[in-house]
Amino acid sequence: MAVPERLTDRRPDVPASRLIGDMVPPPRFDAVRFDTYRADPAVPSQAAAVEVARSFATSVAPSARPRGWLRRRALSPAVDPATGLYFDGGFGVGKTHLLASLWHAAPLPAGEKLFCTFVELTNLAGALGFAPAVTALSTHRLVCVDEFELDDPGDTVLVSTLLGRLAVQGVRLAATSNTLPDQLGEGRFAAADFLREIQRLADRFQVVRVDGDDYRHRGLPTAPEPATDAVVTASATGGGVTLDDFDALTAHLATVHPSRYGPLLDGVRRVHLRGVRTVDDQATALRLVVLADRLYDRDVPVVAGGVALDRLFTADLLAGGYRKKYVRAISRLTALSRDGAASLGSR
Repeated sequence: MAVPERLTDRRPDVPASRLIGDMVPPPRFDAVRFDTYRADPAVPSQAAAVEVARSFATSVAPSARPRGWLRRRALSPAVDPATGLYFDGGFGVGKTHLLASLWHAAPLPAGEKLFCTFVELTNLAGALGFAPAVTALSTHRLVCVDEFELDDPGDTVLVSTLLGRLAVQGVRLAATSNTLPDQLGEGRFAAADFLREIQRLADRFQVVRVDGDDYRHRGLPTAPEPATDAVVTASATGGGVTLDDFDALTAHLATVHPSRYGPLLDGVRRVHLRGVRTVDDQATALRLVVLADRLYDRDVPVVAGGVALDRLFTADLLAGGYRKKYVRAISRLTALSRDGAASLGSR
């Protein structure tokens, strides 16, 4: 039997050009459309958000951008052409589905619309430099930014300035987050300059609230019971399957830039982890958040032994300033661990 590959043996070399080339909806959201969004009849804001998003998508079409006062008359009254569109709501209510559907629905060539996470956007600016990043992004008519969560004042100023430059050049913006724009960074930084930048960001968006429960957990239990390490090892067979010890993987992630966590998973169809434990170190936890996002983007099932994945972070971490990120990671890893358990059951 072939020895399974290990993520810890991978060290992807990613050129800056790939950062832009990869900025499309991830594989999990390749096929989503507005018509496939499962709006909860008991939550009117979900269906309303779909209609606003449809209107916004139409507003970025080439035929909907005449000059002068005619341009404003051509747009739906639900959308202010001077702003971006911002979906605010809890975890798992389908905000990324809506954002990806908007990207797909906008009748623009793929090269004129871009879809990325906030982390990918900041990584791009770091890889290219600020001015080249503005130049590269300004060739797009639509920029969609998922998981818009600002963690420090430096990123706030960077992104606020970047989006401001793009808006001046006519680029339309759409974003999602679990926090309203004027509350981004709340509980972490209170500097006047930071709060001023937050307000500048808030002014750029029309906020659309999306209420509801986490659809990934509606009527479903919490994370499945972890497999034994023996089962994790024995089931790690076949092409595209990786097998790693949890502590070795977390140590490896510390040596790989988070912008490369996506390419780290190239060709991987299922991840197996032995000895998962509860993490109490914030730096390690934040790296696991990024890995969880990239696993979820690519719809990669996870088979894990050790503690259940909904116990990945300590109570202290979950009570801290990055709580929303950790809860999102738990939500996504729980879904992927169910997929992993189901894949073993079908063997």
